Amino acid sequence: MASGVLSRALFARRGIQSLSPSSSSSLFQQSRFYTSIFGKAPFRPWPVSSHLVNKNPGSVSCNMSSSAVASQDSFSVQSLSANEPVVSVDWLHANLREPDVKVLDASWYMPDEKRNPLQEYQVAHIPGALFFDVDGVSDRTTNLPHMLPSEEAFAAAVSALGIENKDGLVVYDGKGIFSAARVWWMFRVFGHQRIWVLDGGLPRWRASGFDVESSASSDAILKASAASEAIEKVYKGQRVGPITFETFFQPHLVWSLEQVRKNIDEQTHQHVDARSKARFDGVAPEPRKGIRSGSVPGSKCIPFPQMLDGSQTLLPADELKKKFEQEGISLDTPVVTSCGTGVTACILALGLHRLGKTNVPVYDGSWTEWGANPDTPVASSKD
Repeated sequence: MASGVLSRALFARRGIQSLSPSSSSSLFQQSRFYTSIFGKAPFRPWPVSSHLVNKNPGSVSCNMSSSAVASQDSFSVQSLSANEPVVSVDWLHANLREPDVKVLDASWYMPDEKRNPLQEYQVAHIPGALFFDVDGVSDRTTNLPHMLPSEEAFAAAVSALGIENKDGLVVYDGKGIFSAARVWWMFRVFGHQRIWVLDGGLPRWRASGFDVESSASSDAILKASAASEAIEKVYKGQRVGPITFETFFQPHLVWSLEQVRKNIDEQTHQHVDARSKARFDGVAPEPRKGIRSGSVPGSKCIPFPQMLDGSQTLLPADELKKKFEQEGISLDTPVVTSCGTGVTACILALGLHRLGKTNVPVYDGSWTEWGANPDTPVASSKD
């Protein structure tokens, strides 16, 4: 069975398809229908182009920023470097129709934000983008949120989305750089290096005047549902459809609770926490119930927003270096990152990747696992 959100989305899509052309011509009417299906507060979409995309993408010049690394002579992903973790919106706009480029909308929000990423995707997304469900493509054997799935489950889900090993992937989210970094890390854990985060995400894409589309007539929701169903089948021991994506697990990129516990004594890695300073110090409550406040003994805090500028794009290398050095983090020594649930820790890993540290592990369970375990030590400013 697909997740509840995806099931409702499928029902919404069928309902939209059954409407007459006159009754479905308005995006406003469609968004009202989405509201009734999802049971959320009214969603006010941005203006959406009535046509597909890029009136003339070939005429757009590729205005390279510090985050773009493509050669001006070739716009293929073959010209991108895996050592640079982001691409600019100008690069993506110029290359959106390239056959070796696939785009993923990996938007995800904290529960208290009361935003529905799938609903927002349906109303407006980068043309041709697939929806990657961060909560759905996850381990079904744990109560921890959106943990890394097994190799078999990830391969099944990604194959259901129509992704192959040969594809170059650009992943974005609705906040700028947030949950997209998590999906960038996930693909790298499973051996796929041809993936980049869209610098500034959907907000920067829209601010640049580029078109978006709605998904009323798209099969992207069906693919997202198929990905969720494929994962459930794998964990139930059932057969899944054809596998088009082969995984190559990179265990050094993901840490467990026991590895973090061992590191307290051995200190082979500098542990950097991406949560807010107040949560790290234990003076602010955790957003999830039943979790202690504080931090892992010996860890240091660099809140993830420090990796980004005001437009939510990744800082230049020299500024990133200063952020880490100011907190006493040596770039010559290994680093492991964590956060609340393994999402924003990946933003720290993204910044470190730009600085040449391309093998930074993320503690997947992060504070939600550590803080809920009564047997793990906790430090705080109150100590």
